Amino acid sequence: MRLADKVAIVTGAARGQGAATARRFVAEGAKVLLADVADEAGKELADELGPAAVYQHLDVGSEDDWVDAVRAARELGPVGVLVNNAGVLHFSELADTSLADYERVVRVNQIGTFLGMREVIPAMRETGGSIINVSSVEGLGGMPLLVAYSASKFAIRGMTKVAAMELGKLGIRVNSVHPGAIDTQMIHEAAGGQVPMDHVGKRVALGRVGQPEEIASLAVFLASDESSYCTGAEFTADGGATATHALA
Repeated sequence: MRLADKVAIVTGAARGQGAATARRFVAEGAKVLLADVADEAGKELADELGPAAVYQHLDVGSEDDWVDAVRAARELGPVGVLVNNAGVLHFSELADTSLADYERVVRVNQIGTFLGMREVIPAMRETGGSIINVSSVEGLGGMPLLVAYSASKFAIRGMTKVAAMELGKLGIRVNSVHPGAIDTQMIHEAAGGQVPMDHVGKRVALGRVGQPEEIASLAVFLASDESSYCTGAEFTADGGATATHALA
C-alpha cells in the first residue's frame, strides 16, 4: 500500500475533495485525522472509515484549533502528511465585494493554509514529510466574479514555493495542487443553486468536469514516496482548461 504507516491531516475532510482524499488515504494504508467544522458529517465519515480515521473539529483560521489538531494527529503516530484542502468560494463582482466577504475567503483559504503549514513543521521536523496545498486554476489565472477566491489561491501558490525553499533542508516537501472545475457541493452552494456542470465541462479539452476522486489520486501521489523529488511544484488537474487562452 502506497501510504502504509503514514499519518495524515486532511482539512475540509467532511465532504467533497477532502472526503475523497481521506477515503483514498485510508485505502492506501494511512491513518487520517479528518479535520473540518462540519462536525456531524466529519464524524459520520470517521465512523465509515473505521479505526484508521479520527475526526477533529478544526476552524483553519484559528491558531488554537490548529495546535489542538496537530496534537491529536500526533497521537496517531509521526505526522508525515498535511493536505490543506479546506476552502470557501464566493462569487461577486469586484465593485460589489464587501470587505467582510473578502476577509472571510482569505481567512479560510489563505490564512488557513499558512497556519497549517506553520503548525505542522515541528511535527515533521524529525522525520520529514509532504505538505499538499490545494490551490486552483484560479491560482494560475484570473476569472470574473472570483476576486477574493483568486487572490487567496494565488497566495497559496506563492506560499507553497516559499515553504518549499525553507523546508527542503528538513526533508519536508511542499507542493500545490490546482484543480479545475470539480463537481463538488461547494460550487453549487456558492452559486446559490445547481450549476449546469455538463455545460461547464464542455468548455475544456476533455469535455467534462472532474470528480473529487481524481484530485484524491493526485494527492496520494504527492503524499507517497513516489513523489520524493517533487517540491515547490504546481500540479494541475483541470481537464485541459489551462492548455489554451481566452482567444482560442
